[in-house]
Amino acid sequence: MSLNDLAIDVPQAAAGAAAAELRAALGDRVLLPGDAGFDAARTPWNTAVAQHPFAVALPASAEDVIDMVHVVALSGLRIAPQSTGHGAGALAGIDLRHTVLVSLRGLRGVEVDAAARTARVLGGSLWNDVLEAAAPLGLTAPHGSAGDVSVVGYMLSGGLSFYARAHGLAVNAVRAVEVVTADGTLVRASEDEHPDLFWALRGGSGAFGVVVAMEIDLLPIAEIFAGMLLWDAARAAEVSRAWAEWTKSAPETATTTLRILNLPPLPDLPPFLSGRSVVVIDGAIEETDVAASALLEPLRALQPEIDTFARIPAPALVGVHMDPPEPTPSANHHAMLGDLPDAAVEAFVAAAATPGIFVQELRHLGGAAARRPVGGGAIASLAGDYLVHAVSMVPVAEALPAATAAVHAGVAALEPWRIDALALTFIEGPDADRSAAFGPAWARLRQLKLAYDPANLFTAARPV
Repeated sequence: MSLNDLAIDVPQAAAGAAAAELRAALGDRVLLPGDAGFDAARTPWNTAVAQHPFAVALPASAEDVIDMVHVVALSGLRIAPQSTGHGAGALAGIDLRHTVLVSLRGLRGVEVDAAARTARVLGGSLWNDVLEAAAPLGLTAPHGSAGDVSVVGYMLSGGLSFYARAHGLAVNAVRAVEVVTADGTLVRASEDEHPDLFWALRGGSGAFGVVVAMEIDLLPIAEIFAGMLLWDAARAAEVSRAWAEWTKSAPETATTTLRILNLPPLPDLPPFLSGRSVVVIDGAIEETDVAASALLEPLRALQPEIDTFARIPAPALVGVHMDPPEPTPSANHHAMLGDLPDAAVEAFVAAAATPGIFVQELRHLGGAAARRPVGGGAIASLAGDYLVHAVSMVPVAEALPAATAAVHAGVAALEPWRIDALALTFIEGPDADRSAAFGPAWARLRQLKLAYDPANLFTAARPV
């Protein structure tokens, strides 16, 4: 037998030792490749993204997370916190072979303090969990356009809701964060406790630890005037011009989105969408019924095919944007716009004619969303008056390159009006310049990352 026959594959041996350490310390709280349930646990909500971590850890408590951080750090691996994986595209291109995905899906729960109008939300909780707890008390939250999105990932990355122009970004409603840091310590960060970390988490989130709970402000809103207007896409140019003009004088109480959707004939879609191309204006208006109806009159004068704007229970707002209710494979891209002249509207409409299952949208920003509040964190406002967002479905894995090219082309059509900024919650893919999203906070964030995580234990979807 030669010496070569006795040679040891060092990387493989190290991986085997690390796997044994995880199994011995965490038992059934960790899944390794080959374990039953591993593939389901590593699959994010955006199923177009293939995640291949070293292991998946499944905490059910803050104590579990503390154990996991200690064990993973000692094993020489890294940690990627994840709740639902709606924004998993931001992890695309990051090698996870030496990373443990800490899936917080089992760490859910909400406690509402009605008098203080606050909620303590566990790290894996969804917006539906918050709305279910808050609605009976006449309260709501600055949630996103879907109820199954993670509260922590959404809020700590900014959070753009249909309340944004009136109340600002959702991140500004965060009052305290409970996070397990790189040394395995559970820390409460707030304005008065660990203020540097509190500042960094509001934007840096997963780069600084595993968030196990947050305290957030709620909104005293039980009902909201909201809905959608829909036309056939043959009227897209006319409707888009009217909406763009309407937004120039719309009050901050109105937050709306313009979308052009190209949809296939699918049995899961309602008849008014299946196999059609349509143009839709949706959103919320925090006014009386009379004032909101008067505000909508110029758009309603275009005689939409469907008009659902009315006063609805606040929790129903998550259904207005018609986001897919089930995990969906997609490619996404976005840009921030400083203005929306007629030429930009024409470019938007032309780009929306992209074949395939394609959605091109414009979100109206400005107002409180553009104003940085006193005491804000690393991310507290968004530059620009509009956000352009393109989404292409990926029915099979082989379609991903074409879908990615389509969304990049859709956004590139508005390049002349793009400004040097990005919205963290819309960042997908490894090629995004994240410094544009963090802006002036970038340098301080990197300094604090070195202070709190010098060994770079945490792999964030949006690294600093």
